[in-house]
Amino acid sequence: MAPVVLMVAEKPSIAGMLASFLSSGRMSTRKSYLDVHEFDGTFRGFQAHYKVTSVIGHVYGIDFPPKYQNWELTDPLDLFGAPTLKNEANPKVTSLGNELILTVQEARGCDSLVLWLDCDREGENICFEGSYYWFSLFLSRDIFKRSGQQVFRARFSAVSEKDVKTAMSSLVEPNQNEALAVDARQEIDLKVGVAFTRFQTRFFQGKYGNLDSSVISFGPCQTPTLGFCVERHTQIITFVPKPFWTLHPRLSKGGHSLQLDWERGRVFEQATALVPQKAVLKSGSLKVLDVSQKEERKARPTGLNTVNMLKVASTALGMGPHHAMQIAERLYVQGYISYPRTESTAYPASFDVKESLLPLGNHPVFGDYARSLIAAGVRAPKSGTDAGDHPPITPMRSGTESELGGDAWRLYDYISRHFLGSVSPDCKYKRTKVTFSGGGEVFTCSGKVVTSPGFTIAMPWMAVTDENLPAFTIGESLPCSEVELYQGRTSPPDYLTESDLISLMEKHGIGTDASIPVHINNICQRNYVQVQTGRRLVPTALGITLIRGYQTIDADLCLPDIRSFIEQQITLIAKGQVDHETVVRNSLDKFVAKFKNFIEKMDALFEAHFSPLADSGRPLSKCGKCKRYMKYITLRPSRLYCSTCEEVYPVPQNGSIKLYKELACPLDNFELVLFSLGGPDGKSYPLCPYCYNHPLESPARDPSSEATTSSDDQATTGAGMPCTMCPHATCRHSVMQQGVCACPECDGTLILDPISAPKWRLDCNKCSFLVYLPANTHKVSRSEHDYCDDCGSALLEVDFHKNNTPLEGGRTLHTACVVCDELLQSLVVMKHGKSFGRSRGRGRGRGRGRGRGRGRGGGRGGGRGKHQDPRMSFRDF
Repeated sequence: MAPVVLMVAEKPSIAGMLASFLSSGRMSTRKSYLDVHEFDGTFRGFQAHYKVTSVIGHVYGIDFPPKYQNWELTDPLDLFGAPTLKNEANPKVTSLGNELILTVQEARGCDSLVLWLDCDREGENICFEGSYYWFSLFLSRDIFKRSGQQVFRARFSAVSEKDVKTAMSSLVEPNQNEALAVDARQEIDLKVGVAFTRFQTRFFQGKYGNLDSSVISFGPCQTPTLGFCVERHTQIITFVPKPFWTLHPRLSKGGHSLQLDWERGRVFEQATALVPQKAVLKSGSLKVLDVSQKEERKARPTGLNTVNMLKVASTALGMGPHHAMQIAERLYVQGYISYPRTESTAYPASFDVKESLLPLGNHPVFGDYARSLIAAGVRAPKSGTDAGDHPPITPMRSGTESELGGDAWRLYDYISRHFLGSVSPDCKYKRTKVTFSGGGEVFTCSGKVVTSPGFTIAMPWMAVTDENLPAFTIGESLPCSEVELYQGRTSPPDYLTESDLISLMEKHGIGTDASIPVHINNICQRNYVQVQTGRRLVPTALGITLIRGYQTIDADLCLPDIRSFIEQQITLIAKGQVDHETVVRNSLDKFVAKFKNFIEKMDALFEAHFSPLADSGRPLSKCGKCKRYMKYITLRPSRLYCSTCEEVYPVPQNGSIKLYKELACPLDNFELVLFSLGGPDGKSYPLCPYCYNHPLESPARDPSSEATTSSDDQATTGAGMPCTMCPHATCRHSVMQQGVCACPECDGTLILDPISAPKWRLDCNKCSFLVYLPANTHKVSRSEHDYCDDCGSALLEVDFHKNNTPLEGGRTLHTACVVCDELLQSLVVMKHGKSFGRSRGRGRGRGRGRGRGRGRGGGRGGGRGKHQDPRMSFRDF
């Protein structure tokens, strides 16, 4: 019986391409949870049956156990010694594994596992996650009966047929040391980052009102990255400009007007320039001392690595590093480019330039030039740095603008042009330099003429521009009647661009080629820096204050030295030269000492730059405890603050807050506020500040109830409980008093929106489903005691305009069930608007009278007849 080889790729698309290349297209594909491709072939010299599938990213992610997840109950200092767990990072992976286990014919008899994962340390880490995951599942069920099961690692740099087949013929074992290096970095970053972040966020947001950040995060890589930006800002604001002077004589010859350069450059005392100026003017002419000419070269680029690609994407293409990396990874997965994470700029000795040029030979943009390089005889690429990981980034197949579009095409275009340039001749040009003397001073001018454009044909933005000079003869004199005394001032350095920052991070060992874009993206998202014109990174007041505070407390926290040392230790782990646990323990011990010192000196960090909560915001609603007005703080995170009680009440984010009709919660006497998303279809709901933040403590909350905000809603509403979710039976603002019927799209409840007039509507308290009531409605209210006999929904009292009523006899008041009443059903409009979370429904569209078919018929609609969910029967309350 032929052995069975299970092959696992990192992404479904790569699994499909692997199977296609290795089977020459002769394969079958079946759906398990993800696609499973099968074919017959040879494996290590023997006939074998292949099954090819994939995971989706990391099988496991590192995190703290549930015991340490609560910010309020866990001391951040305890996190340094807390255990960590590797949880399933993607539940789809588990489903896939279960499918393969439960389907005996797919799992039984597998002899070998081949892992096709990204060829870097992170990919190596997934190898060990994957091999542990898959084989532990198989072996635990005693499916493997044979001896000698083996795990193999395929190393490849491009998703091309040649690379795939080469990798298949040279399988290796996974490198556990590289996987442990990733584990070490993850554990250090998790514990240090979470401990500092939790402490900072809780400390500052409960104390200062004009902070514009939801989370005040710290990271062993992120913070030194921010430090570079603030350091440049400090250099700019402390810079003292100095005046300088220089001389520029002007000559004319053969129709050319020339401005000469002073050999002394610039001087910082005006008198030092005035004397030479007068001497040159007095001489009245300049004599040619020398005319030199030599051939020079502008060297073609080395191969393209990740850092250089990200720098060019930012400076030339206007793409942020994080965005550029996402595009590059997508191009790689689609087979257009080689692996985009590499530190090497040198092509390996085995690199076949001609074969790599062939895919571009018929390209509509690069084809002519690629064919000309092949015809001229390919040359060895310029030598670069071999980091021992992957070859430089190159195009693997032809891609056009119509295929790729937008930013993907622009990045692919650059990668292709860079590759063509790196295998092209240098640009050659002749430089002519003319030296003049007069009044005891020496001046020069120069020109150049391109003799061979070389690689600049493919990279025209690097072209050398011709600068023609007239012919000069040594010894000739030219009249000079104008000598400009130019005065300027020294200028400060500019703010760091993303490209500058990437260079600094690479130089100091902050992050890896894969994580550098993430760290830069983080400091932008946290509002520590802002990306301004020219992709310049300008630190905000928050970012500046953080770094200056760190410098005051412990400068090491924002300097690159510690992180650089840790990265060196992690590299030693990857090489098997130091113990993984020792590095983690020693690194964490250093940060524990710094953390203890840090928490003792926090007040000095912010008090000089940010306002106390009592001095921030504007009065809005009354506190239920002291009856005084609380202030509304609008900057992130939005919150209410009672200066008398000294208590903070977070409110939902990303919307507007205003007082709600001066109504008070009958349970705790806090004045209600109204949260709105805005816009014509933006939903609104009232909430009690105390109930929202203390749903388990508030008498409004029934501990046995499941009526809480969904996980999707928490991104906007937080973990709180608005009135539309409150299950209290007697509170007139709760869902039990304001709910009308069950939502036909999800398990939520439709609530009459009290501020939607004149366009009255019902809003689902969970998803984005809306029901617009008849347009000719003057007023709508929910009946307090009447319910539909058929479906249990609360009845609506609809008061139509007297001049536009659909009722017979000119009547205007109509009390009916919106689910079962045929008149209302014919007039309502259902649609989806802005929601506090994603709609979980089936996305049914707009139109009139669409709800009738899902009403009394007993479906998922609001009217469910005798099958109505008892939780949604308001009549029982």
